[in-house]
Amino acid sequence: MEFPFNCFPAPRAWQLMTPGRQSCRGVTSRRDPCTNSTSRASHGRSVCILVIPHDARKENLLQKYLFIALGGALGAIARYWVGAAVGSRMGTRFPYGTFLINITACIIIGFSLTYLGKRVDINPAWRYMIPVGFVGAYSTFSTYEWETFETMRSGAFALAGLYAVGSLILGLAAVWVGVALGELV
Repeated sequence: MEFPFNCFPAPRAWQLMTPGRQSCRGVTSRRDPCTNSTSRASHGRSVCILVIPHDARKENLLQKYLFIALGGALGAIARYWVGAAVGSRMGTRFPYGTFLINITACIIIGFSLTYLGKRVDINPAWRYMIPVGFVGAYSTFSTYEWETFETMRSGAFALAGLYAVGSLILGLAAVWVGVALGELV
């Protein structure tokens, strides 16, 4: 099992260690995000993790939460704006706003996780801001489920089915498009 680790700019006090606290100099994991190396660990058993001094962990944790909060605020504002703009133009009988939000969120999450996962030179805080913060606030599956339920409850079963199936199929296709875009860039 490999343990993911982040490559924040490391002060000299940080040490790269194996879980058994033995130095792992010269040993790299299958995909070392700091060097983008694809070589396997020398023994196949040793996995490098980043051991961070206590104060640095607090600072990185605070930075992570701030990026999640900033992304969440932007995602919530974008969700409200897109939902309101689309709803006012297209009506509310079919939840066009949430439908568009779910599809665009699938593209965003597919692209951002693929792109940021391949780019080790980008600050890992972006991995928290975009997919966790922004997309987490921008798109919620619970809203999708609630609107499907309410549409069925109003007696529009065909419309509810179209919404549910359309979101699933187009959402998967949108994730595929996002991954393909992330691999191209």
